Amino acid sequence: MARISFHNEDIAFVLPQKRLHKQWIEQIARSHGKTVGELTYVFCSDEYLLEMNKTYLQHDYYTDIITFDYSQDDEISGDLFISITRVKDNAFKNGVSLQNELQRVVIHGVLHLCGFKDKKKSEVEMMRKMEEKALLAFPQK
Repeated sequence: MARISFHNEDIAFVLPQKRLHKQWIEQIARSHGKTVGELTYVFCSDEYLLEMNKTYLQHDYYTDIITFDYSQDDEISGDLFISITRVKDNAFKNGVSLQNELQRVVIHGVLHLCGFKDKKKSEVEMMRKMEEKALLAFPQK
């Protein structure tokens, strides 16, 4: 049974439409042959995520999401940390709504847990296609 939760660490942020997001995440996982175990989303600041990036991944740069994968077999599980600061900046830079960019990042982590990578150019292109496909599948109210 899926256990998807949303929290915030050092910022005040509330994800709108939590129920729809949970349904959507489960739907996208199923479309890739996976079930959802436990997913914990933590919304935080740039500085918080930068410290995590340095501490756990030895990367000294800002990022929008860090995904810790605890998946086993076909059940995806993990902790997903998202910088709302970075999401807002990227939304502005890319000329999209905050909601659109946030959903892209939320599902980006799920796609990683489903096995998609984004290190090589071809992997990035596939990841973007999967993100776009997933965004189109977000349930309407």
